[in-house]
Amino acid sequence: MRILLVEDDAPLAESIAQALREEQFAVDIAADGETGAHLGSTETYAAAVLDLGLPKQDGLSVLRGWRAQNRPLPVLILTARYGWTEKVEGFKAGADDYLTKPFRVEELVMRLRALVRRSAGHHGPRIVCGRLTFDAQMGGFEFDGMPLKLTSFEWRVLSCLILRKEVVVERMDILEQAYEGDAGGDSNSLEVIVGRLRRKIGHEMIETVRGRGYRLTGGAA
Repeated sequence: MRILLVEDDAPLAESIAQALREEQFAVDIAADGETGAHLGSTETYAAAVLDLGLPKQDGLSVLRGWRAQNRPLPVLILTARYGWTEKVEGFKAGADDYLTKPFRVEELVMRLRALVRRSAGHHGPRIVCGRLTFDAQMGGFEFDGMPLKLTSFEWRVLSCLILRKEVVVERMDILEQAYEGDAGGDSNSLEVIVGRLRRKIGHEMIETVRGRGYRLTGGAA
């Protein structure tokens, strides 16, 4: 899962990004509203964390611009503004959640996971596909009831597939969620990751749909 973090406080942004990467997220950082608005309008993200007090363009204007473009990006506002009026304005502008500073990173991670899960149409925290189970709230995978050990790239690819289980996910959509910034991989690197996943959960669970992408299925019982 790839997250857009729009935050002008550089030390705080790096601290948040590091914490999210430790939870397997890919993170792109924008240090001002203008850059954040552009990235959110042109790139694909699982969710965005958006500060309000930004240089060049304030957070509410950024959010209103995304919504005016009908961008479905789930947005969590992260700000030092405590007033109820500011929260109301944020939700009116199209925010999905709101967290005030100071905060615990653990709470931010949980809120982001919930936003991503709900935006994918899953109401409960556990997503099951055959012998594979994903705890979308805690971020862990189990296969046949046992914890599944994954690299960061494997986790990102598999989480992208299980959030849209039984649906074909385009190769480019998967790559955009697996890599940060301009470091995007290609179809060859994706095939390598999918091959490793197949060795861990069974070849039959990840179908290749030629010319399009991959589909996670329940596979053989």
